[in-house]
Amino acid sequence: MIDLLFEGGILFMSILTITLSVSLGLSIFHLIKKTQEESQLALIKSIGLFALVFGILGQFIGLYGALQHISQVESVSSAMLAGGIRVSSITSIYGMIIFVVSYLMWFILKLISSNN
Repeated sequence: MIDLLFEGGILFMSILTITLSVSLGLSIFHLIKKTQEESQLALIKSIGLFALVFGILGQFIGLYGALQHISQVESVSSAMLAGGIRVSSITSIYGMIIFVVSYLMWFILKLISSNN
């Protein structure tokens, strides 16, 4: 797992990890305090959406760099191309996972707060 953090690019993966920590921290804070604030719940969902968009941005920047190097080399094997696409997809997958976790936490907290 740590290898994927470094392989996906330390800048993007660390920012995504921070967004995951903030989303989980806000969720735990909301569970402990049992507040009824809709803005705090919306923030959890917004942080997840930010992680999704930021992960996709990381993939596009990675693909741009890979295509730039391919254009300079002029010939590349299909295995090298597939490896580059795989590496660039790591940030998108991580961003999607964070989005799903944040959205699930938002949904669960919304159900809990509506039952109270």
